[in-house]
Amino acid sequence: MDFKLTDDQKSLQEAARRFAQEQLPELAKELEAKCEPVPAEWLARYAEMGFLGINVAEKYGGLGLGNLEALLVVEEFAKISSAVAFPVFESCVGPVRAIEHFAQDSLKERVIPRVCAGEAVVAVSMSEPDAGSALTDLKTRAVIDGDKVILNGTKRWCSGGGHADGYVVYCRMSDDPGAKGIGAVYVEKGTPGLSFGPQEELMGFRGVPSSDLNFDDVELPLDAVIVPAGGFKKLMEAFDLERCGNATMSLGQASGALDDVQAYVQERKQFGRPIVEFQGVQIKLAEMKIRVEGARLLIHRAASNAEDGMPSILESSIAKCYANEISREVTGTAVQLMGGYGYSKEYPMERRLRDSWGWGIAGGAIDIQKVNIASAMVGRRFNQRAN
Repeated sequence: MDFKLTDDQKSLQEAARRFAQEQLPELAKELEAKCEPVPAEWLARYAEMGFLGINVAEKYGGLGLGNLEALLVVEEFAKISSAVAFPVFESCVGPVRAIEHFAQDSLKERVIPRVCAGEAVVAVSMSEPDAGSALTDLKTRAVIDGDKVILNGTKRWCSGGGHADGYVVYCRMSDDPGAKGIGAVYVEKGTPGLSFGPQEELMGFRGVPSSDLNFDDVELPLDAVIVPAGGFKKLMEAFDLERCGNATMSLGQASGALDDVQAYVQERKQFGRPIVEFQGVQIKLAEMKIRVEGARLLIHRAASNAEDGMPSILESSIAKCYANEISREVTGTAVQLMGGYGYSKEYPMERRLRDSWGWGIAGGAIDIQKVNIASAMVGRRFNQRAN
């Protein structure tokens, strides 16, 4: 067991930190103000620096590194804002990895190199009006008809909705009940029959578009099927990695807040001395540091134990649950320590607080992670439908 990063990992982390801190703060402000996603010219810069598809195989244009390396970069970008980090997140721990692991070669070759080159963004679409935590209640349906797949239904809360160039859509693909009938297909933006609802106006996540997806007799080629009916377990294995990504996006809000507030309390003076000299502030700083370090260790454990595969549901759920909870606490404390500066929209702290609440809802709510943890502990799934 080694808690130290390798020299190569440190170099990658430092490159990401330098790029993020020097280049991205103004972009983050712009995306927040306009509620727009990272523009194409910036995606090209991300790709040029090697920050897209870090853990994607080299043959598809990625760097071929491990999950831990990808998460190191995600955190450095997330320290600046969720919006500037979102393309890195989606290319490294999101739907692109499901395509890489489970799709046919023709689909992999058509989609993944474009993502790694910064020419496309791919989003995942899971939730529906009546299926969020109860994901196996999906009604969106894909039917294989000869050499085509016909998709109908409505999806909700799709981060990237209306903006992304392609969507990994979880859907029902057979009449088998529950998880047995669920698979996933890939739908490109612009496909006839695909339309989008209005952009959601959310408390946070500005610069991360979200909307409904509507499918009206959408015709897809057969190789658009990523996993057929019965592949729900595979999809959830891929989602275990996304949980680690979600946890890291959440951690980034907390660790970024800690960096800023640590500098602030050494500069800000009250009663004739820097406020860091007051014991109450020192205790708050220490508590924040403990929580940030604990979350980071849990995330890195899940990623490291998975090696090149997928993290376990137990370790990824623990990491996500803890990171989601502490990010809300740490960013809240940071706002309080910075007073009016923390509460002002002129500074990034209040944005981090708002985004922290979002990451504890997205990708499986905190309480659902606790159900996952309990299930893994006792070795069986619990029937939430039972009276």
